[in-house]
Amino acid sequence: MTQIKRRGRPRLEEQQDLRLGLLRISTELLNEVGPAAISMREVARRVGCTHQAPYHYFPDKESILAALVEEGFRDLARGLAGANARFPAEGLRATAIASAQAYIGFALANPGVFRIMFRPDVCNPARFPGVQEAGQLARGELEALARLVSPDEGERAQYATILWSHVHGLSCLLLDSALSAQPGGPGHDSRHVDLVIARFADHLVGSLA
Repeated sequence: MTQIKRRGRPRLEEQQDLRLGLLRISTELLNEVGPAAISMREVARRVGCTHQAPYHYFPDKESILAALVEEGFRDLARGLAGANARFPAEGLRATAIASAQAYIGFALANPGVFRIMFRPDVCNPARFPGVQEAGQLARGELEALARLVSPDEGERAQYATILWSHVHGLSCLLLDSALSAQPGGPGHDSRHVDLVIARFADHLVGSLA
């Protein structure tokens, strides 16, 4: 009698591929529609796996979003760290410009994830230590830039807020305001954005002179 071979536990590489596929599809849904479009069933349908398969990797929808947010913060932190590393050779102005370009560039390249990274109603960091750790890495790089601006501890917190307001506000305007919606407008003109970033850096350095 011929024995029927039963499929055992997927190999490690298959598990990794499916997990990455779930995250990739979730990112596409975030970019296309937003977090409301994501459900365990819809992600499974788009990936082409059984409805139960995602639960082997993520207990719920928020856990999928948390994985994306954690990786987003880590990517952002790496970009900001690379910008800060320019300070010894290039000075504060070039570092501030590079930092803004890294932050805004990340937001524009990852719009769906960026929109939920700062929304605890969508992904509550209190549930996910990895999100908290990754978020602190990104904040640490922002605070490192603030230390380059001012060694005074009292001023440092103020400058950190000013710097974050600049890059985060501009990112949101470019993604979700008239700057992004107006064809041929400033949001579609990279030179305009670069000039805005440079003008801010000029004011920042000038205020310290």
